[in-house]
Amino acid sequence: MSIRVYRNAAIHTGEVGAPPAQAMAVDGELLIAVGTEAEVRAAAGPGAELIDLDGAAVLPGLYDAHIHTAQYAQSLGAVDLRDVRSLDEALALVKAHAARLRPGAWLFGGRWNSNTWNPPAQPDRYALDSVCPDIPVALPNVDGHTVWANSAALRLAGIDASTPDPVGGEIVRDASGEPTGILREAASYPLRALMVSPDLRDLLRAAQEELLGLGLTSVHDIDGEDCRAAYLGLRDAGELKLRVHKAIPMVHLERAIAEGRRTGQGDDWVRTGPVKIFSDGALGSHTCHMSESFAGEQGNTGIAVTPYEDLVALFSRAAGAGIAVATHAIGDRANLLVLDAYEALGHTPGLRHRIEHAQHLRPDDLSRMARLGVVASMQPVHCTSDIDLVDSLLAGHELASYAWRGMLNVGVALAFGSDAPVEHPNPFAALYAAVTRTRTDGTPVGGWQPEQRLSMAEAVTAHTLGAAYAAGEEERKGLLTPGRLADFIAVDTDPYRESPEAVLRTKVLTTVVGGDVRWRRI
Repeated sequence: MSIRVYRNAAIHTGEVGAPPAQAMAVDGELLIAVGTEAEVRAAAGPGAELIDLDGAAVLPGLYDAHIHTAQYAQSLGAVDLRDVRSLDEALALVKAHAARLRPGAWLFGGRWNSNTWNPPAQPDRYALDSVCPDIPVALPNVDGHTVWANSAALRLAGIDASTPDPVGGEIVRDASGEPTGILREAASYPLRALMVSPDLRDLLRAAQEELLGLGLTSVHDIDGEDCRAAYLGLRDAGELKLRVHKAIPMVHLERAIAEGRRTGQGDDWVRTGPVKIFSDGALGSHTCHMSESFAGEQGNTGIAVTPYEDLVALFSRAAGAGIAVATHAIGDRANLLVLDAYEALGHTPGLRHRIEHAQHLRPDDLSRMARLGVVASMQPVHCTSDIDLVDSLLAGHELASYAWRGMLNVGVALAFGSDAPVEHPNPFAALYAAVTRTRTDGTPVGGWQPEQRLSMAEAVTAHTLGAAYAAGEEERKGLLTPGRLADFIAVDTDPYRESPEAVLRTKVLTTVVGGDVRWRRI
């Protein structure tokens, strides 16, 4: 392969204080020169292939530090209830989608939010049975921590009035003790085990085109072992176009250890990531683990999905086998217990442990997080989506919420992502949220808790080098400097020079992974 020179661009390398470069030379998958066009062409030699980027702004490839790519791939062809505003509207969409399914198929999708329905209504299985009496339906809510199932799905999962609540979960029941079809946290796991798409490799092949078109060149995938197998199949067939740092589900930890998997193992296309463990639930499901009750719900402090003693044991088991830990924690009590467990674990050389979401912490725990070297893997759009929920459910709590500025100020490493399909995977929406702390309509004016805003440079770093650091890949990704992978994007909006509102509307023009153009806007 000849050396390629990408030229005629404002290239932001990601290095602090470095001026934009004009050109880059790529040999194979690696950058070999970055600088002025004259410097780069001299380094590349006379036989280099020239590729003109037409004056675009260039950034390091964006890296999503927390995304469920299998669920996202499935959602592209599933029923989408995000925008419905009533139970009747939700049922009409479910019925219409069911009519298009083949016999025996599951009905996937969801992302409903009954908090926004008019009138507010907690749905049940009988409502789904009225439009889908025969095919199994399992619909996660918007935060993914509650599943709305019909009777057919409950039967397949073996859930009935005699089924006890599992540790870390709740089967919601009616006055007679019958399951209503609402399953919270661990109670939904039997259904999730059944919700497997036989064509996942095909779905991921299509989904990667969507992600590349959004400017993503790497992902930390948080889905299951079927997703890992599909990605390995795509890699081996030469069909994988974006890089995958693949997490291990907690339920497969022992198998992963038996197979000798270790965090960082693999190649530049598919590497083993951390084990994913749940400490609590989510705010929207009223299941995140808090120190105080939710406003108006005396006695409800959420759910400890994994008890503290089990966290300590799991952390030790994973780290002892060379596997880093990524722990979901949203409530302040959950974050406190996870930090306690990381502190009890002690120093684990070569492993970077993380808290996924880290949404609401006690203010004093920010500095402890920094001292322990725990990475904050956060999703900026969660902040702007949850403003009303936080103000209503956590009123009066003394918290550091979505405290990006506070974390950076004390030395916590930030890694940004989307949590798609909970939120849309567009990273430019995340950058906008991080620097404005407003919704896309500009509210609240001035931003919600604006003292926690970031600069655009800090937000871009969290979505590039920060995510690479969380994976232990900062020597390979996250900056455009010689010796690193040639993963970059050309965009129509320069985030360092234009307004956050303009950045929100950014269109990706070209996505390059490993020196090759993997996606181009037509």
